[in-house]
Amino acid sequence: MMARAGVIVIGLCLVLYFVLTGQWAFLYIASGEPIGIAMGAALIVLPLVGAWALVREIQFGFQAERLGTRLDGEGGMPVAETEISPSGRVSRADAQPLVQRYQDEADAAADDWRARYRLGVVQDAAGRRKDARASIREAIRLAKGAD
Repeated sequence: MMARAGVIVIGLCLVLYFVLTGQWAFLYIASGEPIGIAMGAALIVLPLVGAWALVREIQFGFQAERLGTRLDGEGGMPVAETEISPSGRVSRADAQPLVQRYQDEADAAADDWRARYRLGVVQDAAGRRKDARASIREAIRLAKGAD
């Protein structure tokens, strides 16, 4: 729930940024000066890139949450086999063997989105955020192909 609230707040801040940047872009372009026109164009392009990135992140979040809910409903989410810290992380000593086991399972079932999603969840708990996002992205891609 806190993650959604954070996304909403950041989204609203980004919208405010777009409005203010759009006003500045208009003023720069209206100046008629070549450097002003170039700055105004840049102020239009950069927020568009930001909007695209925001939309992609929101889509990723919704798709990941949908798959997680579906997998949890099927009883397929990984069970905490080790001690979990209050922040939701697995201890460093336990993380590597756990991640390796789920990696082997995901590699053995290359077309199974469930195995790839479980790997992502375990990688996230192990603090390997970048790898977790890549695994969950792959799970989303595989789930789309399976549906």
